Amino acid sequence: MKNKIVYDKPGRIRFRCGQYAFEPKHEARIRQALLKFDFITEVQATSANGGILILYRSDSRSKVIEQINRMKVGRLPEADSAAENLSAEIDRRFASDFFKILVKRILKKAVLPVPLSNAITVINGVGYFLNGIRTLLDFKLNVDVLDAASITACIAKRDFKTAGSVMFLLSISALLEDYTRAKTKASLTESLAVKTDKVWLVNGESEQLIPMSQLQVEDKIRIRTGSMIPVDGEIVEGQAEINESSMTGEPLAAQKSVGSSVFAGTTIENGNIVVKVRALSSQTKISKIVELIDNSEALKAGIQGRAENMADRIVPFSFIGFFAVLLLTRNITKAVSLLMVDYSCAIKLSVPISVISAIREASDCDITVKGGKFLEEYAKADTIVFDKTGTLTNAEPQLEAVIPFGGYSEDEVLKISACIEEHFPHSVARAIVKGAADKKIEHQEEHAEVIYIVAHGIATKLKGERVVIGSRHFVVEDENVEITEEQQNRIDEISCGNSVIYLAIGGKLVGALCISDPPRAESAEVVAMLRESGFKHIVMLTGDSTGAAKITAEKLGISEYYAQVLPEDKHRYIEDLKAKGHSVVMVGDGINDAPALAAASVSVAMSDASDIARDTADITLRGSSLYELVRLRVLSRRLMNRIKLNYDFIITFNSMLMALGLVGVITPSFSALLHNTSTMLICVKSMTPLLSASEADHSNENDKEEA
Repeated sequence: MKNKIVYDKPGRIRFRCGQYAFEPKHEARIRQALLKFDFITEVQATSANGGILILYRSDSRSKVIEQINRMKVGRLPEADSAAENLSAEIDRRFASDFFKILVKRILKKAVLPVPLSNAITVINGVGYFLNGIRTLLDFKLNVDVLDAASITACIAKRDFKTAGSVMFLLSISALLEDYTRAKTKASLTESLAVKTDKVWLVNGESEQLIPMSQLQVEDKIRIRTGSMIPVDGEIVEGQAEINESSMTGEPLAAQKSVGSSVFAGTTIENGNIVVKVRALSSQTKISKIVELIDNSEALKAGIQGRAENMADRIVPFSFIGFFAVLLLTRNITKAVSLLMVDYSCAIKLSVPISVISAIREASDCDITVKGGKFLEEYAKADTIVFDKTGTLTNAEPQLEAVIPFGGYSEDEVLKISACIEEHFPHSVARAIVKGAADKKIEHQEEHAEVIYIVAHGIATKLKGERVVIGSRHFVVEDENVEITEEQQNRIDEISCGNSVIYLAIGGKLVGALCISDPPRAESAEVVAMLRESGFKHIVMLTGDSTGAAKITAEKLGISEYYAQVLPEDKHRYIEDLKAKGHSVVMVGDGINDAPALAAASVSVAMSDASDIARDTADITLRGSSLYELVRLRVLSRRLMNRIKLNYDFIITFNSMLMALGLVGVITPSFSALLHNTSTMLICVKSMTPLLSASEADHSNENDKEEA
């Protein structure tokens, strides 16, 4: 693509490709194509002037220029997110509406004769007056009534200039609020659109793993415990307990069987079903995403709800002040000056805008937050509890050794284990499947239906015999499989503190698989940073052995840990902490973490978490780094501080305006101008980033410094 660099600073570069270089429909394609590179963090493409603005990570300038030079717009694939076009449309609509309001204001003052201009002011004021009357008839006394009263009072005393200024500023404030909310919705829509990559296609007696893109209406797919249903359809085989809270709000799972309808975005808590596809994800996800976003707006932060309630309670005092001044001074100008200024407008606008902007900023940092109250809970939490496997430890555990028993070979043990484990979304299962693939062991299904027992293991039948694979607790205590002292000594000798998965066939131990699960590279530093940021208690819970848990805890500097913990134990531990007055963050990734995630004050799911964990969690990390937990702590605390500073400024500044109006230093018109201008400036300030560019750009040093 032909281009010219028109702006070039470290981390930020703008290209100008010419007015007709690409069309509006290509904007999303360009953005999507460039954001595939990990060194590019943000892209803005504007067809009107052929401009492309790129924000990139340090030391990548030459790579960015190379990609622009190589790009051929006509060959770019279709953008797969409707949110891309939606965001650009929101920007264009805002610019257009703002320009219209400004032009109307200028033309009204500069061109129209005074009588006609005043008449238009009166006509516009009628709308505010009627809105105020409707609010009063609903037995409410809020900022709408205050706006109506102030505009009506100005018109009554023939101060048309002030009335017009007030309505102009109110329209700008409303436009800014709508724009911020719309932009945030578009951003969240994109971030919440979690896609299913592959599905199990049922073809007669066999099953085939195919890309989601190849799935067609009327196809049949198998979906198992812990997985999210990726399509709308009808159950044609099996039964399951399905969590439909994302669609219905009902927290309890519903029993579904043959003939029942199921919907995209819902999650199977227990069961195994075959679904006949009625509508593909591209036709169902949008409605689910919109509903999730609508729900998230209802989940207001407590501080937001308190601020809005207080704002409404303040309004009556403005009217009391108005009538008191009018009664004592008989001066309508001084009395109106009190109506021109109120606390509620700025509070009710700035607080939700601050919260929703913070949610959007979190989304830009690869963190999905489902509601403002979760940011508030995260900011004030004093305890953070981690699951170990896949959370504090490496997201990709490795198969270190296979120990065969009972006449089986290593390859036979690994083949059977991989064949069973490939159906389930867990990091240990993936390690076993990958271990088989690395050894080029092919494993076709020979077993019957597999049953996943949460946090224990998997049971199935192979050639008429019961096969179980899982933890020692499951295999030995639940399934009564005997492990001899000689077998255990051999396992202990080879495992060297690694996690061990046991495989038994027909009630006999036939193999053990040793899984190494090293801590993530950043885990120790993140734990230290979280402790510095105010978390007084940092705890690790794991279903792993005591030895493996101890080794990991010592490496990470965690003094409090619990091993061989079942899902109900995790849930009970979280409830006990809350009963003692702690505000608890739970971080996990597996199906077995779902009860604890649901119980926590605020829950966080990792990027590669199971579908049910992501569905349960209040916050989801979409990136692969634990540093996002520190980044979120910084962002949430700065949000709370911003709201407090906004509140202090609003009370102080507006009180000063009221005082100046009462003593006659400023006119009602000037008072309204200062009040509405300050409100708009606070709203604009509330939309600015809470994190600096380097902090948002995954700068670990900045995270540590802030913590």
